[in-house]
Amino acid sequence: MTDLFPGPAIIENPILRGFNPDPSILRVGEDYFIATSTFEWRPGVQIHHSRDLVNWRLLTHALGAEHLDLRGAPDSGGVWAPCLTHDGELFHLIFTDVKFWSEVNAFKDSHNFLTTATNILGPWSEPVYLNSSGFDPSLFHDADGRKWLLNALWDHRQGKNHFGGILLQEYDPAARRLVGPVRNIFAGTELRVTEAPHLYRRDGWHYLMTAEGGTAYRHAVTMARSRDLFGPYEVDPNNPMLTSAGRPELALQKAGHASLVETTGGEWFLAHLCGRPLDGPGAPPDGPGAGEARRCNLGRETALQAVEWTPEGWLRLRGGGNSPLERVTAPRLPAHPWPAQAELDDFDGPNLSEHWSTLRTPPDPSWLSLLERPGFLRLRGRESPSSHNRQSLVARRLQAQHAVASTALEFEPQNFQQMAGLILYYDSSNFIYLHVTRDEALGKVINVSCVEGGSYREPLANPLPIDSWKRVHLRATFNGSSLRLAYADDGHRWRDLDLELDAGQLSDEAGHLLGFTGTFVGVCAQDLSGGGLHADFDAFTYRELQANS
Repeated sequence: MTDLFPGPAIIENPILRGFNPDPSILRVGEDYFIATSTFEWRPGVQIHHSRDLVNWRLLTHALGAEHLDLRGAPDSGGVWAPCLTHDGELFHLIFTDVKFWSEVNAFKDSHNFLTTATNILGPWSEPVYLNSSGFDPSLFHDADGRKWLLNALWDHRQGKNHFGGILLQEYDPAARRLVGPVRNIFAGTELRVTEAPHLYRRDGWHYLMTAEGGTAYRHAVTMARSRDLFGPYEVDPNNPMLTSAGRPELALQKAGHASLVETTGGEWFLAHLCGRPLDGPGAPPDGPGAGEARRCNLGRETALQAVEWTPEGWLRLRGGGNSPLERVTAPRLPAHPWPAQAELDDFDGPNLSEHWSTLRTPPDPSWLSLLERPGFLRLRGRESPSSHNRQSLVARRLQAQHAVASTALEFEPQNFQQMAGLILYYDSSNFIYLHVTRDEALGKVINVSCVEGGSYREPLANPLPIDSWKRVHLRATFNGSSLRLAYADDGHRWRDLDLELDAGQLSDEAGHLLGFTGTFVGVCAQDLSGGGLHADFDAFTYRELQANS
């Protein structure tokens, strides 16, 4: 008889690599799900699936074109901090749609919604509007059947703590609206920046888990508890229960924004966000220049920690301490691996795979088609890569600091305002674009556009003439902080551009104030003349590399 449990399996962190922040973990039967934030990218809310907590696959997205309008959403706006729960009958997904936020302007326009489904694959219902008092909403299903909304309160007033506490209000599912008084049940601790509330009930206690310290290198998980739902809440005497702050030697930085799950065997695990700096462990975590020194071009990712309850009723990391681990002993569940993701997408099918995303607007035949020229992805040029409205851009997450992405395209631009090619994109103010366009003197050419912190430059001394080429192959190679670009006419005899670019330009910390997403690699087309000229992409390859390969 085969031993289903040959030995303790190991969870290798992060489990969801590359831009998968704000994890909300849920078990329904033997299935585990994690929902993560997607911000201005569509479709909204990635949902990953596992049977063993070791192996994860991207299963679906919850929010499609019918649920969400992200046109005009600011960089790192849109869908924040989803919370996925189940009440025995329905899946409930709560999320924030952020229309405006800024580090230099005190206002936030953040609207909270609820959608439900009987099946994790959908269909998901039309979202119900809840409130706009803050962000990071979650839904607590109490033992008596009542449901309670929690969210962080945002206070824009000068001289006030902008993170004004955690609000609680009852949700009436029959009336599909909030009812009763709004209570501020937790003001936070001295760590400040109190957000991301999740409420759990255990052994007669209500446990309130929040994120504090800000979603960068001082991030942390705070626990508090009360016998009464409405408080007052007593803070864990050993707070914070999880953080990377002050531990520059740790591989997993920024640990915070967490949620809990209990396995079928009664073990507990904590899903939390983290970041992996390009310069690796050991750099100074805070102070002048820290943002430049510690850049996370993969964005904030998701990790799992094994936790346990003490006899005194507080949550602790299994094994002690409060620092996140890269390797964690998994629960004794049957191994359940998933097929590996294909490196090549040849665009031969009628639909884009789940791993592709678009910016702000959903794909539709007016600008994207897999059918007009079978075997090709056809993009009709629209607005610039800095637009917040009508971009023709299709991309996937960069999930490793050492990786190569390449594409092949056919494109016949008639003027310099028409461009198409391979884009490495963090946000509308930070991207690197290897593209085909036209020069009045040289004809069809390859050029590179870089936008960093909103400033535009073209690092090539001269565009490269390719007027006789029907097909162009473009490639980007990430090797830690180093980024190299190359081109070919046949996909084999690659020619490197005489440029060494900085992959750290495409990170949460570099070139702007603070971002919440991560690097995407993909393809796009622009026609700034308004003519809608199309480009045809024959294939896209994404392959992860060994370090220094």
